[in-house]
Amino acid sequence: MKRARKPTDLERAIGHAFRSRNLLDLALTHASVRSGQALRSDNERLEFLGDRVLGLAIAELLHEAYPGLSEGELAKRFNRLVRGETCAAIAREIDLGQSLILSDSEAESGGRNKSTILADALEALLGAIFIEAGFEAARASVRSLWSGELERLPQTTADPKSALQEWAQGRGLALPRYVEITRSGPDHKPSFVAEVRITGCDPSQGEGASKRAAEQAAASALLAREGVWRHPSK
Repeated sequence: MKRARKPTDLERAIGHAFRSRNLLDLALTHASVRSGQALRSDNERLEFLGDRVLGLAIAELLHEAYPGLSEGELAKRFNRLVRGETCAAIAREIDLGQSLILSDSEAESGGRNKSTILADALEALLGAIFIEAGFEAARASVRSLWSGELERLPQTTADPKSALQEWAQGRGLALPRYVEITRSGPDHKPSFVAEVRITGCDPSQGEGASKRAAEQAAASALLAREGVWRHPSK
């Protein structure tokens, strides 16, 4: 069996110092290392648990961060954050591979950089933290490790009108109403100004080359004013 880095380096990276070295070692032990005992001596069971811990922590984080998004939009972001590629990328950021306990053959075949092994080990670590210190500690590690990924998520949908409707519904407000304020310019190149109104909010206006474009601009302006909109192209 081979390990290329001291566990204490990893513990600093994940923000949790294990009291049980055996539990930490188990979380880092790949299935290529088997003792031959009846009970499994690798991290697969911890990975199973950690996957659920991660899912709950990320779901809670998204629920807090995006109060105006629909279930569908939350699910898109959830899937992006918990997928294997994301877990493996985070594992590489903290150099998790160097702390893994692998068989000699697995280590020599590049196991320390295999995405599946890295993603599973990261989830196993979360499962181990949960067992030793509870959900609060595991959640703290998730929020720290996934903070960069969360910042890189699109802040809302690509359609401002849909986003505004979801935002209003999420707060129990009336649905947005759009009013054409002005139409100017020649027929071949018109310019529209639209205003969006929601009871309980100040109206916002937007301008565009079509009525729909002006309404989208108005919705975007209201969301930007409320601090919940950043167009993906910007």
